[in-house]
Amino acid sequence: MQDKQNTALVWFRNDLRIADNQSLYDATIKHDKVIGLVLIPDFWLKETAFGFRKMEVFRARFLIETIDDLRQELKKLKIPLIVKVDNGSSLKKLCDQYQITDLYMQEEWTKEEVDQEKNIPDNVSVHKYYSQFLFHPDDLSFTIENLPEIFTVFRKACEKNSTVRPCAPEPRKLADENYQIPSSEPLTLQELGYAPFDIHPNSAFPFQGGSGAASERLNHYFWKTNKLSYYKKTRNGLLGTNYSSKFSSWLANGSISPKSIYWSVKDYELEIDKNQSTYWLIFELIWRDYFKYVSLRHGNSIFVVGGIKKRVYNWRQNHQVFDQWINGTTAEPFVNANMIELKKTGFMSNRGRQNVASYFAKTLQMDWRWGAAYFESMLIDYDVHSNYGNWMYNAGVGNDPRNRTFNVKLQSDRYDPNKKHEMIWTR
Repeated sequence: MQDKQNTALVWFRNDLRIADNQSLYDATIKHDKVIGLVLIPDFWLKETAFGFRKMEVFRARFLIETIDDLRQELKKLKIPLIVKVDNGSSLKKLCDQYQITDLYMQEEWTKEEVDQEKNIPDNVSVHKYYSQFLFHPDDLSFTIENLPEIFTVFRKACEKNSTVRPCAPEPRKLADENYQIPSSEPLTLQELGYAPFDIHPNSAFPFQGGSGAASERLNHYFWKTNKLSYYKKTRNGLLGTNYSSKFSSWLANGSISPKSIYWSVKDYELEIDKNQSTYWLIFELIWRDYFKYVSLRHGNSIFVVGGIKKRVYNWRQNHQVFDQWINGTTAEPFVNANMIELKKTGFMSNRGRQNVASYFAKTLQMDWRWGAAYFESMLIDYDVHSNYGNWMYNAGVGNDPRNRTFNVKLQSDRYDPNKKHEMIWTR
């Protein structure tokens, strides 16, 4: 039922975009008064027990850029954007202040995200959307309770029995009077307690946050350079901006949607080329979906030491060993190079991540959750589902039926045979 007189609040979470945003579209169709909201939890800015913040400066900068891009896009729709550093009380105060009747938001299910929802007033109608998936939960051929425990089974079932939905329509532009509420001023790193920094000249991810930058990247990687046609051959690279798509950071905070990438791949296959590489990018999007479904199925088990397999190992919790791993002073140069790259840029290749995680959990036998917490802090493309799913996988408490340990020396010889990556980051 539509009621144009009611006021809607669109709470942007990890869906910081205008395009393919069902909650924003529905809000603008059903209401004449719409306000956008971004809440930055204050605990993200605080130091953890490990001595680093929940969100370090690299992701903070990317988030600020993303929010600024979102503000500019919403302005074109005459929708103000309110941005708050939140201690848990902002949502109720804003709903009361602006007499919000309807709240539109992305569905979340992990603990910290669910805890944020506790202060939604009872008199507000809540509309939630599963907008972060490639395959919508309603379109699966199995129930969440019967989620396959092996990725390949999940993938084949999705490919055979499910289809990717079209992107959501563009939201409606509202009347000028909707824009009477002033938008929040752009944030700065200093306001959030961070020191400004220059992007490292050797960073594999020198890109800005926001949907505009995501679109530029897609246009470059697909249409300007045709790099997509070689994705499968280059995706295990270590150096440079073009060895992989680099979409993960924009996907993580939702400034681009997996569906929009999927349909762009399909357009590319029709117009340019269809090969193993174009399929492999979709394959990786399905992996991303899988980790989200794993956390949806298993809940907070993804954060416990035994993981979803409830396996018991004698994990170590040695701060000296942890610091050596963080600072790249272990006995393995390949691990060190990747860890220094992460520390200086907030990014690391997929190949690097698998090796340093396996080394941390399997060789050093350290509590894998410590490594996951460090990745959460440092990675620009941190995504709770992929991060903890991958760490469980590499630690042998997740969805890897083979429970492998990476041979770091062999991996280094294979993927960095000339030691170019190692020399750049450890010299």
